[in-house]
Amino acid sequence: MSMVQQAELEGAVKSYTDPYLNQNLYEMKAVKSLQCEGGVVTLKLSMPYACEGIVGGMKQILMTNLEYLDGVEQVVIESEQNIASTKAPNNVPALSSVKNIIAVASGKGGVGKSTSAVNLALALSQEGARVGLLDADIYGPSVGMMMGFPDGTRPKTEADKFFIPLEAHGVQAMSMAFLVTDDTPMVWRGPMVSGALQQLLTQTKWDDLDYLIVDMPPGTGDIQLTLSQKVPVSGSVIVTTPQDIALLDCKKGIEMFRKVNIPVLGVLENMSVHICSQCGHHEPLFGDGGGERIAQSYDTVLLGQMPLHQTIREQTDAGTPTVVAEPDSEVALMYRDIARKVSAQMAEQSKDARSPFPEIVISSD
Repeated sequence: MSMVQQAELEGAVKSYTDPYLNQNLYEMKAVKSLQCEGGVVTLKLSMPYACEGIVGGMKQILMTNLEYLDGVEQVVIESEQNIASTKAPNNVPALSSVKNIIAVASGKGGVGKSTSAVNLALALSQEGARVGLLDADIYGPSVGMMMGFPDGTRPKTEADKFFIPLEAHGVQAMSMAFLVTDDTPMVWRGPMVSGALQQLLTQTKWDDLDYLIVDMPPGTGDIQLTLSQKVPVSGSVIVTTPQDIALLDCKKGIEMFRKVNIPVLGVLENMSVHICSQCGHHEPLFGDGGGERIAQSYDTVLLGQMPLHQTIREQTDAGTPTVVAEPDSEVALMYRDIARKVSAQMAEQSKDARSPFPEIVISSD
């Protein structure tokens, strides 16, 4: 049996390019160790973003590449995820138990923002991340119903100081809906809403989260601006529909986050095409290509184009969103693809934040 050179092993691993970061595993700093003893190659990986759905395919490709080398008899690949924290802009203090906060926002209501936030949180969880979901839509909280919590569900408290988040489908959740009745209107001014949200965020005992998804209130007014400046948000996702009026408000949402230095991770276009439940015919009822044009104009990413389908609404209303109700469906797989895109972008941001400053040397010469 011929000896396998380390350079050959590394070359075989480098031949795999990650589809979301467009880098090889060494460039991603994902390779913890690579060695060969007695013809057995052991590769240990630490992936920097939530990508459970593609790990199986990645391992198969790497095994094929390594087994092709002369002298390799067996390949063992171990993989884990190590999601890093991303520093929030504007020097807003981070939460000790939350690595990254992602705001899901929209310039106007009725575009499926909450549905997107819930399914994004569930998709990130299925991709292997620890995820929380904060319903920041104080006036119209809907996350409780969407996640399947019965009416009247209340969180437990600890030392009369912290709320213990509720959990459903593997995701931790907190909402104003858990603290009031369905018949209680929130007749509050902006400062009261901002204070309530900050209390929900900081007085909830989140349990070691990789991502906290915040379902923001619709619009771009004083409340949204205040929340963006006082909550340690690391990135944002803008939800829109293809309609021209929705796209106008989408632009305002992007501009708002840019003014407060919060990166826009991408645009998610809902209701991009109607799928007939009877014949399966596809028709763009609300226009075509709007989300893509916005993404290009603002140099951001079109994360996905979700269809207008009756089952998405039915499953969400029933408390079992599509990602958990039909995990192998086309729509669920689209949400998981979006989750990997968002997580990969957050990994890039955290890597940039960790980049060392150039060393400054003072010499008397």
